[in-house]
Order: sequence, then structure tokens, then C-alpha cells
Amino acid sequence: MKIHRSAEVAAALAAKAPVVALESTIITHGMPYPQNLETAREVENIIRQNGAVPATIAVLKGELHVGLDDEKLEELALAKDVMKCSRADLTFAIAMGRYGSTTVAATMMAAHAAGIRIFATGGIGGVHRGAEQTFDISADLDELARTPVCVVAAGAKALLDLPKTLEVLETRGVPTIGYQCDELPAFWSRKSGLELTTRLDRTADIANLLKTRECFGNHGGELIANPVPVESEIPAEEMSSFIERSLKAAQEQKVTAKNVTPFILSYIFELTEGRSLTTNIALVKNNARLAAEIAKEYTA
Repeated sequence: MKIHRSAEVAAALAAKAPVVALESTIITHGMPYPQNLETAREVENIIRQNGAVPATIAVLKGELHVGLDDEKLEELALAKDVMKCSRADLTFAIAMGRYGSTTVAATMMAAHAAGIRIFATGGIGGVHRGAEQTFDISADLDELARTPVCVVAAGAKALLDLPKTLEVLETRGVPTIGYQCDELPAFWSRKSGLELTTRLDRTADIANLLKTRECFGNHGGELIANPVPVESEIPAEEMSSFIERSLKAAQEQKVTAKNVTPFILSYIFELTEGRSLTTNIALVKNNARLAAEIAKEYTA
């Protein structure tokens, strides 16, 4: 299988310059056109402005692209019937000649295959509420345990069972590092009430951690938990009621498996009159800035 690196990404990797991977589900499943395209361009430009090269990852007509030029970014933003690809789906989309956008797990797979160490996203998947009955646990957690890519995120999506998610990360040996914070961020909210065991306040220290872990084989990835900016957050006590109402609606409508998260995110969007999406975009941009800074320190 050939990986199609954009000219910008290929040049950066050849020069050992800082590169930041980006997922593509926010483009295909997060918002309508043209807002999806505008947001993708803004996030990429934030990475460039902070001294790194963005590498948005997606499958276009069965070909894996690491880095999309503006024409291909628009092609993805306009594409119909796009597969949402996690670990189990990525190779299917490639083999069947489909369009596919990448979740956290699939982006990590592709980034590692392309030689990219740092990845910025919104929030990771995790253990779903009621998983003790359904066994519904995101593939993101196992991917973090096995694939050596550093993921910068605003914690896990707050609609999940956050205590169990944190416990699984610990069991899998995934370092969960609070960047200038002592609690696991809860995606839209800065605090979850869950204390983290490790905090780092400097990107140079994070880069040093990544290099140190590389001294050991099969070290897996790292989660850098970066809270949403204060001015953009929806406090946890306010979000909890929206989440509970959305979970109840999903249960009543018998939404299951991979459809749960997009259903709940859409329902929360309606309940918050769009505030949740505004916060989501703000935290993605914040994570892109931090990831670029880490990538610069890592390649220095």
C-alpha cells in the first residue's frame, strides 16, 4: 500500500522538521459545508503559524493521504457517503476504493506508518457508560497502548465514563499527562474531578518524555491532556444536564454501537444552541497550537 504524502509534508519529514497529524472526522462528520472546510483550514494555519507542518489524514477514493493540499481538503469536505474509519475500518476503506475520514485510532495508525510522532485532536474515545453490560469501549484506548504517537487532546469526550476511561489508560500503561493542569479535562469543561498523577508545564519537558520513552521497545503512545481555554469552556455542572438528557434520548431511541457518539453530540448541539460546537472548535485549535509547540521541541 502506498502512502500519499503531500509535497509540504514530504518535504518536512525529509528535513526532520516538525509535523503534526490531524484527524479528518471533524471535516466529514462534525459540521456542514462550508464551515467544515473553513475550520479545517483554520486549524492547519494555526499549526503553520506555530512553526510546524499540518498533516490532515484521510482516505480519498481508496488512497491513504497524509497531508491534504487545498484542493484535496475541499474534495473531502464535499464528499458524500464517507466512511468514519477507526482501526477496523481503515484498511476496508482503502481496499474498497472508498472515501474515509479517520478517527483517533486510525489517525494514529496512519501517522505512525508515515513517520509522524505528534497528533492533535479534540478528544479521545473511551469507555462508554454502561460498558459493564455492553462492553462498548473505544478502539482509541488500545491504539494509545500500542502505537507510538503522542496525542494532544482535551481529555476524553465527557459523555463517556471518565473514571473507567482513566482506569483503562492506566491499566494499559498509557501516560496521561496534564499540561498545566492537575485534573483530567472533560472535553467541553476544564475539570472532571479526576486527579492526574502527572503534570508537566513545559513543552520541552513533554518532548523529553517522548524521547525517553523511545528508549524502550513497544512503548505505545502518550496522552497529553490540554484543557479547553477558560473563555471557551462550558462548565462541567452545566454540561452534565445536557449530557444526561442526551444519553436518555439515545437510550429511548435505541441508538447503539458506533452511532451513539454522533447522536449524542448532535443532540447536545441542539440543547446548547450551538455552544458545544463552538467550544469543540476552540479546543481543537488550542490543541493544535500545543501540538505544534511540542513538535518543534521534539525535532529541535
